[in-house]
Amino acid sequence: MSLNEVHISSLVVHVSPEHLDEIKPQIEAFENAEIYGDSPEGKIVVVLETENQGFITDTIDAINNLPNVLSTVLVYHQIETELNDESNDKDTGTEHSQTEGEV
Repeated sequence: MSLNEVHISSLVVHVSPEHLDEIKPQIEAFENAEIYGDSPEGKIVVVLETENQGFITDTIDAINNLPNVLSTVLVYHQIETELNDESNDKDTGTEHSQTEGEV
């Protein structure tokens, strides 16, 4: 038996508005990162789907260190877990959700 986890997180990345078109492809270059929207004010909504929480913090740090990124904030984090056992096909998944602050 093994425990598989999928971490789904959403971030708001605030960039200098004049650099929005330059930063978006850099964010999309990160594995498991997808942009779901942006605003002319320079805010970008990014969703991450990762195997563990370490990937989330590493990606936040990497995005935050891009030139012209003003801040990166974790807004939502959900953990989907599934217990794998080849002899047992029951749904034993659990769900944990956490919302981080306000945007």
